[in-house]
Amino acid sequence: MEQRHLGRTGLRVSRIGLGTLTWGRDTDEHDAADMLKVFWEAGGNLVDTADVYGDGEAEYLLGQLMDGLVPRRDLVISTKAGSVPDPDRRFDGSRGHLLAALDGSLARLGTDYVDVWHIHAYDPETPLDETLQALDLAVSSGRARYAGVSNFCGWQLAKAATWQLAAPGIRTRLASTQLEYSLLQRGVEREVLPAALDLGIGLLPSSPLGRGVLTAKYRHITPPDSRGGSEHMAPFVAPYLDETATSIVDAVQTAADGLAVTPIQVALAWVRDRPGVAAPIIGARNALQLMGALSVETLSLPDEICRALDDVSAPVHRYPDHDWSTL
Repeated sequence: MEQRHLGRTGLRVSRIGLGTLTWGRDTDEHDAADMLKVFWEAGGNLVDTADVYGDGEAEYLLGQLMDGLVPRRDLVISTKAGSVPDPDRRFDGSRGHLLAALDGSLARLGTDYVDVWHIHAYDPETPLDETLQALDLAVSSGRARYAGVSNFCGWQLAKAATWQLAAPGIRTRLASTQLEYSLLQRGVEREVLPAALDLGIGLLPSSPLGRGVLTAKYRHITPPDSRGGSEHMAPFVAPYLDETATSIVDAVQTAADGLAVTPIQVALAWVRDRPGVAAPIIGARNALQLMGALSVETLSLPDEICRALDDVSAPVHRYPDHDWSTL
């Protein structure tokens, strides 16, 4: 698998990453082992997790699999901290919480360091410089090799990245940012992507298949064994089952038919090759499903297909994104 630099850093990651959102909950140790082995054998190295995935079970399971199945040195482990199970405060970006969470992640993963450590979300209750100091301490202590943020909007990302760049050699520059990005969700193009491109931050798109909807499996029915058919995941999929999404999925299916490939390959190739994207993070249910997604490696979409998909999925961005005199 081809590798790319993560932002303006020397770290190279496979241009498709493996997500572990369902590990330890819907994905058991056998399916997780099969997927990790398939991913590694395909040349993949970027594995993304978080301290809250499966209440810590995803990290623990990944750590167990690194203990014999796949060498630690062959993987780029990315994890996140900051989400908390508190209905009154969903995110805790305090220095104390973040560093304690990182120590917990390292213990579950069974490793001395993570390659990339992300702040899971912006915490408006904590001064941003305190949150970012946790990244500096993690990197300077060797517990993390690189640092990033997740789910920051445009101004939050720009503010955080600029603060870090203001003291080179003292503060660690942001290597990456992780947000949802797909043909069904192009909101990052409004401000996040321009900021990331300008500041040398690599984008790691989550849900690049539109929460599974871009696979086209929901065109006529909701498969009972799908996320949309799952009691706890159905609300996650529902927002992308409207008429707008249907027209986009139809266009993806048409493109796939014309290229003799699958809708998964078309949707993944589109987001993988967008400007500023380092590696989409894909989550699969089993090894067979993952192999189907990894087969995108040999596909590059023709320009006319890209333009057609761009047009059918184009978000409405007007003032102030465009010159007011043209509106």
